[in-house]
Amino acid sequence: MSAQTNTVSKILELIRQDRLPCGAHLTAQKLADRLRLSRSPVNDALGILEQHGIVARKPNRGYFLQHAYDALDQAPTDLAPPAADDIVTQSYFRLADELLRGELPMQCSEALLRGRYALTHAQTQALLARVAQEGWAQRRPGYGWEFSTMMTTPDSLLQSYRLRLALEPAALLEPGFRIDKAVLERCRAAEHHLLNGGIATDTADQLHDRGVRFHESLVEASGNPFFIDTIKRVNRVRRLLSYRSMQDRSRYKQHCDQHLEILDLLEHERNEDAAQALASHLRSTLDNLARISGILTS
Repeated sequence: MSAQTNTVSKILELIRQDRLPCGAHLTAQKLADRLRLSRSPVNDALGILEQHGIVARKPNRGYFLQHAYDALDQAPTDLAPPAADDIVTQSYFRLADELLRGELPMQCSEALLRGRYALTHAQTQALLARVAQEGWAQRRPGYGWEFSTMMTTPDSLLQSYRLRLALEPAALLEPGFRIDKAVLERCRAAEHHLLNGGIATDTADQLHDRGVRFHESLVEASGNPFFIDTIKRVNRVRRLLSYRSMQDRSRYKQHCDQHLEILDLLEHERNEDAAQALASHLRSTLDNLARISGILTS
């Protein structure tokens, strides 16, 4: 058993011993004092418990028990930390969510993020590399990081869809448009995967990436590098907002059906009809933005 896992087990034992109720505040310093440890390993252990849903962290308040002590009888005593990639991905979504809710300052240090999400130095670097690559954070001159305000409001998502509505259907009408049958089949397979259960089981990352691959595949077939570069840039940045709309997945069946219709039209070289269908598909999302905006600001 690793030192981290051992500390997790000891904290679980204290919860049972003290018969703590659901919602009990777990103070890192008090736990550290009782376990005769420094706060650092205790915070790491609390972070592991959070990843497993046993505690929840509230900004500026600390950790709170999610289940009463007697509900933990079935919990394993050797909980291991999630894989590093999982921790970075989970922290990414927490960071994005807190940024959109206004709970995270627009300028912050790496140390703040590392402590807030219980990350190692390497994990913090991986997290910041991801958001920097997507274009919604950049390193400040001299010290710290700054998040972009461009994609932190529902209006930004609306504007990104307007840009896509202007460009994507036009890409299908480019004179050099050519789409391989293998690309059509790959896109088709992705839609059928969702219709066969993936809508409910895929992660937010997987849902977003599937949509991005579909739309970028169509634009790439235009052969126009200006269209391709613009759409790729928009897709990198809009992830920050679009993933929250995935809390409501009821619209995805309609999206899949619309995507499959567009693929069928392209396969039969009916590009003008496909462009109209794509424009209708994007407009239907725009029509639903009031509902999506409600999710984004909740």
